[in-house]
Amino acid sequence: MSDFGGSNTPPELKDLWQTPLPLFLALDLEFGFYLDAAADTQNTLCAHYLTERDNALECDWVSHGAIFCNPPYSKISPWIEKAAIECRKQLQPIVILVPSDTSVGWFKLAMETVDEVRLITGGRISFINAETQKTVNGNNKGSLLLIWRPFTRSRRIITTIERDYLINVGNNEIRKIA
Repeated sequence: MSDFGGSNTPPELKDLWQTPLPLFLALDLEFGFYLDAAADTQNTLCAHYLTERDNALECDWVSHGAIFCNPPYSKISPWIEKAAIECRKQLQPIVILVPSDTSVGWFKLAMETVDEVRLITGGRISFINAETQKTVNGNNKGSLLLIWRPFTRSRRIITTIERDYLINVGNNEIRKIA
């Protein structure tokens, strides 16, 4: 199945982009994330996380709350398959942040099991560069969230959320913490 391509990022860094904290915090308010299933010590946003060394595609995603995943965009399909399995196994919601591209094979695969596809509208996400730890504008695609819920039959509903709304909610959470 075809996966996302078109990145100009050097190969050694292209799968290490971090989700911006305000976006994550807004989603965390809704879902209550416990585990980051595709992270490393430099880019995790959860206290509990799985690294490349843990081999998240092979191990169980044991979690006491919702699971967040910003998978390597070079190979999204296996993460879709794993999320569907782990949602049923862990009985926890799983949210995966991926490029907004409905023409690729992994999207069709996700539509077989996902409860909700949430399109992030109104702009593109500026992810955090793994090398510089700085926000980078110029993302060449929009983004969407794939959401699996354990006690809901796969409804395959499509909803939207404004990027700026999410960022504003997250920034309000940052101000509360500071």
